[in-house]
Amino acid sequence: MAMPIERLQPLPSDLPAGETELAHYEDEFRRRNAKWAEILQRNAARLSAGKYSLHWLDTDGAHWGRRARPSSRGLTYTDVNQVPGYGDVPTTATSLDFTPRGAVRDPYRHEMPVVADYTLTDGGELWAENVITLYEEAKARQWNATRDIPWSELEKLPEDLEKATCQLCTFLTEVEFVAGDFPAKWMTHIPQDFLEVKSFLTTQMMDEARHQEVFRKRAIAGGGLLHASPGFEWALKAILDAPSHTMGTFLLNLLGEGLVLSVFRSGEMIARTHVDKEIFRRCLQDEARHVSYGVMQLKWHLDHSADRERALADMHRFADVGEQVILTAFTEAALVEPVAILLAGGLDKIDQGMEGLAKLWTMFVEEYLQRCARAGFERRGRCTIPLDAPWGRAA
Repeated sequence: MAMPIERLQPLPSDLPAGETELAHYEDEFRRRNAKWAEILQRNAARLSAGKYSLHWLDTDGAHWGRRARPSSRGLTYTDVNQVPGYGDVPTTATSLDFTPRGAVRDPYRHEMPVVADYTLTDGGELWAENVITLYEEAKARQWNATRDIPWSELEKLPEDLEKATCQLCTFLTEVEFVAGDFPAKWMTHIPQDFLEVKSFLTTQMMDEARHQEVFRKRAIAGGGLLHASPGFEWALKAILDAPSHTMGTFLLNLLGEGLVLSVFRSGEMIARTHVDKEIFRRCLQDEARHVSYGVMQLKWHLDHSADRERALADMHRFADVGEQVILTAFTEAALVEPVAILLAGGLDKIDQGMEGLAKLWTMFVEEYLQRCARAGFERRGRCTIPLDAPWGRAA
């Protein structure tokens, strides 16, 4: 005998939501989206009758029988995608439910829920040729900001150098926070068909959480967090508010983190303790992955656009504004002056440090332009960030 629906456990009534939200939830699942109740009733009737379905043993329509074989690195997504039926990444995702790519879905399509949040369905907005490789590298190179940094060996610095270091770390703590928020914002909009991208973005979020952690710890271990800055905040808001995933990825990964990567590469000159050098070294390897994804994702977007000229024009319009907003952060006194002091070795040598930073500035911008060119997005001649530092030309 089938279990009557009224004997089933009710939905929880003590959800941590406001009355309006809870009432909407109840209405959605009890009245508008009642398919689950039909399925539950059917399942209950079968179980009560002592019957088995065993439909899942039927391999018609499945890709059964071809086994994934590990390569020298183990069993990677690349190895799994070699099996026919599993590596076919669509241009546009049409399965807006939770079914794994390659699983048997069609017989159940009419009963599946549609996840309205899965709005990022264009592979051109997500995919990058190197995303699987970057995911494997990210897993292999994870590190621990508590254990892997020799905190007990942190040397005491003169006050001006310590304040400069802590101010730089305050800036980086702000940056890394939003660098994790951006992929998190888009994560719930990516359907199963692009699982490799979703997996990589998860590692980026973990990287950024660790970076935020390590720079926060470094500042507090050295004396304390210092000043936030309006210029930092507006630049970060521009990233979070980008109108598309590709545009935001360009602003965050290619431009913003590209400039931060250049700072990390200058760590031997900027860092004043071996602990700081180790922090920069470890963060550099993570940021390099994020920048690489940003470059190759933009390239994929442009190469696979139905109207490349329109895509280029839209990206240039976005970059014209985005570059200027990001420039507000990289001209702030709370960033420029601490870096100059660290470069020169003291507050009394800040003028010398500004001259050195002017030379680094040109290198930073040149590297950005090269990344754009690598993506097929030529900004040289149109870039709104000056090639020479705004406070004077490099000698």
